[in-house]
Amino acid sequence: MSHEFRLPDIGEGLTEADIVHWFVAVGDEVAVDQPVVEIETAKTTVEIVATHPGTLAAQGGAVGDTVSVGDILFVVGGSGETPSTTAVAAPPDDTTPETPAAPPPHPPASEPAPADAGVRAMPIVRKLAKERGIDLATVVGSGPGGAITRADLDGAHAPDTHHLTPMSRIRKAIADHMTQSWTTIPHVTVQAEVRAEALLDARSASGIPIEALVGQVALPLLVTYPEFNARFHTEGVEYRTDRHLGFAVDTEDGLIVVVVRNADQQTTPEVGDAFAALADAAHSGSLSPGDTVGQTFTISNIGALGGGHGTPIIPLGTSAIVSIGRAKPSPVVEDGVLGVGMVAPLDLSYDHRLIDGGLGQRFLADLVAGLESIELD
Repeated sequence: MSHEFRLPDIGEGLTEADIVHWFVAVGDEVAVDQPVVEIETAKTTVEIVATHPGTLAAQGGAVGDTVSVGDILFVVGGSGETPSTTAVAAPPDDTTPETPAAPPPHPPASEPAPADAGVRAMPIVRKLAKERGIDLATVVGSGPGGAITRADLDGAHAPDTHHLTPMSRIRKAIADHMTQSWTTIPHVTVQAEVRAEALLDARSASGIPIEALVGQVALPLLVTYPEFNARFHTEGVEYRTDRHLGFAVDTEDGLIVVVVRNADQQTTPEVGDAFAALADAAHSGSLSPGDTVGQTFTISNIGALGGGHGTPIIPLGTSAIVSIGRAKPSPVVEDGVLGVGMVAPLDLSYDHRLIDGGLGQRFLADLVAGLESIELD
């Protein structure tokens, strides 16, 4: 008996995905929960596993193909069944006599093989090389057995030609998201500097990421200032009672915001552990679609990359985002005496439709005070 697996509804307006890699070839045996195919949505990459054991009878497309919600991704037949095709085909017309399929034509003996035919590289690496105009035959692989990796492509140079490089689905989603946010939300960014000694001491003593420590201070402020945990609608304001913290993560594929849900119901170490696990999944491409949606307030640690002040863009569906830069020794004045202290830049962007300047400054001042006197939960 055959079982069809169709691309499920992955929510948040995501209606299609690209096929990135097949882990199983047609005719191979598969077990329950064994990864069969990797797909890329506008948010992340996802491994789809088999829900029934048997033989992979058909693949719903080739690497690089786009499938829509409801389309067949793959078909698993009974164990030992001989597959009749390597791709999902339309049902046969019962009125047309069945004729044997002609064997695929062989290329002429004189036809040259592709230059990179003998190169070892995963399909996603081959796809990226094609998008960047890089000849894999000219790249030295550093992976197992000389396989070419993504990192190898980063050090390779494309031919000196002018051409358009298609964006990945994730990169295009980031571009669309940022454009829509910047053009529809009236942004205001206010800046401050925070004495970071207490924050750095807390991180050193606990090992908790800076992002989670900033979240510890921000969470009670989202109750005091509900406008910062709200969503603007043309018909009114949605004040959200859930507090889901979004954390920006820099990955090879671009900026991804991972979401720790109900962060206010967890301890700071628990939030830190959850964020660290999600960040690892973001870097390995193993996030699920639900890991990247639904944040109510966002924190970006641009200091991890050496950043200072900036103007963070508000994620759609929220009203504010805060970024913290790298702490550096800086001149400070205490009780009229000039000295040196660790100072970190802090930037808060908010939706001016919901939040006026006075409210924004009060939130930022309370955030600074909380960070400068932070103690672990």
